[in-house]
Amino acid sequence: MPFTNFDSRHFTTAEQTALTDALNTLETTVAGKLANLSADERRQYGSVNEQNKLIINKVKDYRIGEPILSSQDVDWDEFEQDYATPSILQNAVQRLQSIITGLNAAKILHDWDNYQAALTDYEFAKYKNNSGAIGYATKVAELGQFFTGGGSPTPTPPIGDTGA
Repeated sequence: MPFTNFDSRHFTTAEQTALTDALNTLETTVAGKLANLSADERRQYGSVNEQNKLIINKVKDYRIGEPILSSQDVDWDEFEQDYATPSILQNAVQRLQSIITGLNAAKILHDWDNYQAALTDYEFAKYKNNSGAIGYATKVAELGQFFTGGGSPTPTPPIGDTGA
């Protein structure tokens, strides 16, 4: 069965406003927390791999279990906050990635839906032009340039982002 009209999953004006408001709130909330790293900085600071996280965890365990052995040169309140924040960020990243994946898939389907409607309209224009109806020749010629040989709508759009 051909795919058309993506279940009419369109945004109402209220939903568009709510989405924009939610994104604005998100951007405002994280604005002071974001960082922009160069490629060199990513290499330098990205070296906290799983092995190094084990060191961090062991130091934290010692801090909890035997705080007397902890260095006085470390700001332990900051350490605790730095320890908790990556979990908060990772959770947010995973949730946002899931939303992004769904939004991209929905966008692809809406683009496909528009493409199918455009093909239907082109076929209609060709039919009307071939039956001698006035005004369709220019439309058929202009749309025909997008198809191999200027005729049939046989190409399919690339899979993935259609650039819209």
